[in-house]
Amino acid sequence: MGEIKSAAEIAREKIEKLGEATEEERLKWQYAPEGEKMAARYLKENCNLVTEINKYPDKAKKLVINGTNDILMRNITLPRNDAARRNNKKAMEGIKTLKNDKVAVENIFSRIRHVLDHYVEQGEQQRKQAYENLKTEFEAKIQEAIKQRTGVNAQMKIDVERQPQFLEEWQRVQAQMEAQYMTLLDEYKHELAAID
Repeated sequence: MGEIKSAAEIAREKIEKLGEATEEERLKWQYAPEGEKMAARYLKENCNLVTEINKYPDKAKKLVINGTNDILMRNITLPRNDAARRNNKKAMEGIKTLKNDKVAVENIFSRIRHVLDHYVEQGEQQRKQAYENLKTEFEAKIQEAIKQRTGVNAQMKIDVERQPQFLEEWQRVQAQMEAQYMTLLDEYKHELAAID
């Protein structure tokens, strides 16, 4: 019969198999979070990214920039309100400041802006139309259910917008509509991450 090991012994063995962390890994663990914090400060307080990055040693700058870019890209979202629009603009300005190939960045930003503008303009109309269609469909279903239960066609005014099933279905439809935009945004962000 084999030896039974404690969880601590198993964890220790796994750590030993991993080996010692490299210098590069240690630097990444130290400086990537610094970049993330800097991005948060930039979005909230409008600090100067170039000045802040220049405070770090040369071997850490790339890691700090990567951490900053990660957070800034995560902050490019669908413009559901004015605050999101402002945040998108600010995040994009920050990314452009940190990237070397400004032309490639601007080409991707052009595509991102097109997606965001479409979401605001045509997307709003599509959402309104989908909402009205869903509302009409739910009202008809409820009227039919009342008719089947009572045997009477009593055209009652029903506030379906307060029905949990309606709200749940609307959230599902909305998420489905937004998924198309998010897929494109994620694709463009991936391209953006590859640019120096």
